[in-house]
Amino acid sequence: MIEVKNLSKSFSGFLAVNDASLKIETGSITGLVGPNGAGKTTLFNVIAGVHAPTDGQVLLDGQDITGLAPHELFHRGLLRTFQIAHEFSSLTVRENLMMVPADQMGETLWKTWTNPSAVRAQEEQTRAKADDVIEFLEISHVADELAGNLSGGQKKLLELGRTMMVDAKIVFLDEVGAGVNRTLLNTIGDAIIRLNQERGYTFCVIEHDMDFIGRLCDPVIVMAEGGVLAEGTLDEIKANEQVIEAYLGTGLKNKEAS
Repeated sequence: MIEVKNLSKSFSGFLAVNDASLKIETGSITGLVGPNGAGKTTLFNVIAGVHAPTDGQVLLDGQDITGLAPHELFHRGLLRTFQIAHEFSSLTVRENLMMVPADQMGETLWKTWTNPSAVRAQEEQTRAKADDVIEFLEISHVADELAGNLSGGQKKLLELGRTMMVDAKIVFLDEVGAGVNRTLLNTIGDAIIRLNQERGYTFCVIEHDMDFIGRLCDPVIVMAEGGVLAEGTLDEIKANEQVIEAYLGTGLKNKEAS
């Protein structure tokens, strides 16, 4: 689905992504791991159109999407979430979800005057879609809560729900577990697996929690110093001496031995 070819991105001479090449296969949950500063989030930002690459190419289903803006990629079904959730804090969970679909008739003032019945019908469809997402994610108990009052984990679930409002093809999840307690992280993991298996979503996940990566992801891609260091199952990655020495270090060896 996604093919990254020899991608590089530099900032004022600093090479954050260095000649990285990788593939994300349709229907996979691909893990992207590496130390802080490895270039993971910058790679996400280039793929998702936040930054233009210095060099290289990004393909989506064989089509060149290099340098397209985020809103253009949104319409092609490519979405991303962020390490810090971005919600409309003064709107409810349901209202946050209903804000997502593009080109809603109610956003155009003259349509609300000339065709109010069509505007209401579309709004009812959007509300029904939001309620379906709320039920799928099992967050009905906070559907009418202001999003600003949610916990960190609930905000991450809401971000995941927003991707469901447009039936995304591929979703890039940036540290979905950051600041989330274990119970909610398991809930988020369950939702990702169900979206993958039941609705055909493809995911690429940046995460430092190796247990979470191991539960969800195959393959796992390791980045270090802006480039792709290794790829394989998590067990293969853990056994890769190059990865152990360059990234995971003795800490993983000690953890595995204990």
